[in-house]
Order: sequence, then C-alpha cells, then structure tokens
Amino acid sequence: MKNKKTLVLGASANPARYSYMAIKKLVGYDQSVVAIGLKEEEVAGVKIHTKQLPLTNIDTVTLYLNPLRQREYYNYILGLQPKRVIFNPGTENPEFYQLLRQNKIEVEIACTLVLLSMNQY
Repeated sequence: MKNKKTLVLGASANPARYSYMAIKKLVGYDQSVVAIGLKEEEVAGVKIHTKQLPLTNIDTVTLYLNPLRQREYYNYILGLQPKRVIFNPGTENPEFYQLLRQNKIEVEIACTLVLLSMNQY
C-alpha cells in the first residue's frame, strides 16, 4: 500500500466516531492524512482543521458528512481534483456522485475502515 494523501472530511476527535477510527487506522498504515472537521482538535498526531485548506496532491477524500452537509464542500472537493472520493456508510449522495463523475473523479461507495483492513485501500 503506497502512501497516498487522504483528506478526512467530517473529522472528529470523539473515539466513538468512525472518522476518528479512520484517522487512527490511516496513520497506523503510514498514510499521509489531512483532516477537516467542526472543532480544532487532534487525533493520532493529525490536526483537525476547521477551514477548507488549499491542499495539493490529494489522492483520496473520505467523507464522514451527511449529504446535506456535503453541499458546502462540492466546489472545494472538485477543486482539489482527488483521484477518488469514498462515500462511507450514511454519506451516500447520488447528486454528488454525478458531479464527481463529470469531473473524472472516481466515486467509491465503501467503508474506509473495511478497505484498510482488507488491504484494498
């Protein structure tokens, strides 16, 4: 598994949240992680930012936001030009799939935690 930069969108420092588990697991797999969430916190040495940062070389965006909350990030994510966007359970959003595909960005409806544990990330 080569190191690809992942943006965790909807990140939380609450250990009960899947975004928290995903950050910990990505770091454990030696992946480069950037996180954006509601509160400035830290998980496994990764600072959670509260603003849309100007990022480059993002391979994967993994979503932990419900479809309504995703809307404010559409242009941001499209502008990052990631290779793929992972829609974790509960984030499914056909409207956004279409936009991403029109911009030649791969849509993956999956669970980041499962992909990592099966070595398919």
